[in-house]
Amino acid sequence: MKAASGLNDNIFIGSLGALLMRFFRMILIVRAGILVCLTAGQAFGSTMDRQPSASSDYLETGDYLWQPETSPTGPVVIIVSLSDQILCVYRNGICIGRSSISSGKAGFGTPVGLFTILQKRATHTSNLFRGGSMPYMERLTWKGVAMHAGSLPGYADSHGCVRMPLDFARKLYRITENGTTVIVTDHRFRSYESQVPALLFDSQTGGSLPAGLTYWDPAKSPNGPLSIVVSSGSSEVFVYRNGMEIGRTPIGGLDGLSGLYVYSALAEVDAGGRRSWLSTGSIVGRAPQIRELVKHVSINQQFIALTRGLIEMGTTLILTDAPVNSCEPNAPPLDILTTETSQ
Repeated sequence: MKAASGLNDNIFIGSLGALLMRFFRMILIVRAGILVCLTAGQAFGSTMDRQPSASSDYLETGDYLWQPETSPTGPVVIIVSLSDQILCVYRNGICIGRSSISSGKAGFGTPVGLFTILQKRATHTSNLFRGGSMPYMERLTWKGVAMHAGSLPGYADSHGCVRMPLDFARKLYRITENGTTVIVTDHRFRSYESQVPALLFDSQTGGSLPAGLTYWDPAKSPNGPLSIVVSSGSSEVFVYRNGMEIGRTPIGGLDGLSGLYVYSALAEVDAGGRRSWLSTGSIVGRAPQIRELVKHVSINQQFIALTRGLIEMGTTLILTDAPVNSCEPNAPPLDILTTETSQ
């Protein structure tokens, strides 16, 4: 996969459309892409491949858990906690695997942010570190940072890559594809279930609509995983399906949104039609107070209603203060939505 023009390893690796290349291609902020992968020629003999008890929350060096049958199909999100040295795999918002890892050491830190897999190679050698072997390589940046099998000494020890046990890396490789979302955070990872994110899709608005273009064309990508990106940096909401932008509208009242937060839609819907969401990662800052945020939000309500109608289990919602580097839609806005809104 070639690097798109404007590819940026800092905040949104390339255009949003390229980013969200297959599954929610959600976007992304990336704090800065420090350098690269694995130390050369490190053997895998010290990398243990073993599964502890399914009831165990603790993973020793080389341990992993793999239970794909708990969620057999659907979009995949990978979360890497540098603080915990743990990688978690979610499919349709359900954790199907966890593994111990070894990330970048001091001076070669693994960049924090939200990435998509840019390239996959089952057999790969590093051209930066004397031909070091990188089995089941899944590239995150064009500057050399990747996930792959490698030695796990029990602490951060790579040149920026995320090393995993060999068997786990093989299993993970089989269920990912170019465009799969990978979140790297330096906060301790804690997932929780909540219905609060659903408030963003309630049929209410906090004030006059902001000026800007509203675009809606779901026929552009009729099927596939859905991602919704709410950006205070761009003051817009973007909707992607199967990696293609199918909708966009201006949004106001996001002054209190700071950081980057990721939620996955779950299957449960209450009697009032409000869906449950799983918080799957926080890159920077504390999770936003959505109950307070929505009191000030102003947005095209027809757009919200149409978006809400597409949400299903596995849909990804991203809240970020980073601007979205997205190309202008190729098609004009449909007549069903207001083309221009103003205060």
